Amino acid sequence: MRTLYTNMNIHFKIDDASVQALNIVFERFTRTLPSHSHGNGCYEIHYIPFGEGKLKVDDRYYDIHPNTLFVTGPHIDHAQTPILSDPMQEYCVYFRIRRSPHPGKHSSVLDAFMATPFWIGKDTQGVHGLMKQLFFELEHRYTGYRTQAELLLSQLIIYMVRNYEQRQISQAVLPQGNVTDTKSVIIEEYFLYEYSSLSLNTLADRLSLSPRQTQRLLMDFYGKSFQEKKAEAKMSAAAILLSDQTRSITSIAEDLGYSSAEHFSSAFRKYYQMSPREYRKQAGAEQFSSYDTKSNRLI
Repeated sequence: MRTLYTNMNIHFKIDDASVQALNIVFERFTRTLPSHSHGNGCYEIHYIPFGEGKLKVDDRYYDIHPNTLFVTGPHIDHAQTPILSDPMQEYCVYFRIRRSPHPGKHSSVLDAFMATPFWIGKDTQGVHGLMKQLFFELEHRYTGYRTQAELLLSQLIIYMVRNYEQRQISQAVLPQGNVTDTKSVIIEEYFLYEYSSLSLNTLADRLSLSPRQTQRLLMDFYGKSFQEKKAEAKMSAAAILLSDQTRSITSIAEDLGYSSAEHFSSAFRKYYQMSPREYRKQAGAEQFSSYDTKSNRLI
């Protein structure tokens, strides 16, 4: 029993390095695999989900049992022998890694992976599930399978390093986001969660900007003024709250930060061209309609 995927041209980047998957194999061993080694930059990751066997590395023998995980890197002589009464089954991924001659961004993952040409132990990271998903993608080839396979293979390298380090806490620090992107998140979170008490001065303080700069930023991002964004946020929330027939108009007005039901109704009519009660009545009628997915129409 042997399933082999080769010549797939599956490759991905980890910071300054290019990683290529040359072979991806699942097989049941019924014979000894003689001693061999890999060239520069080449690594095999082996995972044994079932069965028993022996691994020989540089004249030292290791017992192989279910859930054994090991890696054999450049110039590591290794051989495998199955126990014929219960022969081992193995997932194996063969990588070639090429680092840039002009290193750029530092990669703690690849540094740790390439600094460990041989390692053997019990998997603690869930490699079996990852391998099954990888073979599922390669077998069925659904939309996006190549991208999914590249992501899974990248994750496999991370899993290996975490096995080496026994979940050691990384010293790497997440890079700071782009200032503009950060401000857009602050704006959207503010209008999404604090619609009942929106204030231009408060938002300006959150952004460390003046109110005038904040207005300019809103126009640049959304093409809307603060008052337009404020009305949009409140009225969107109002429409959802009105769908609850048990809620009174007065209580909804209070939740939205209006001083009275009349003030809320006036703002609602200006935005939707109908009163809250008219909107609620219309929404209630629509709730009795259902959507037929076969005919793509309301019934």
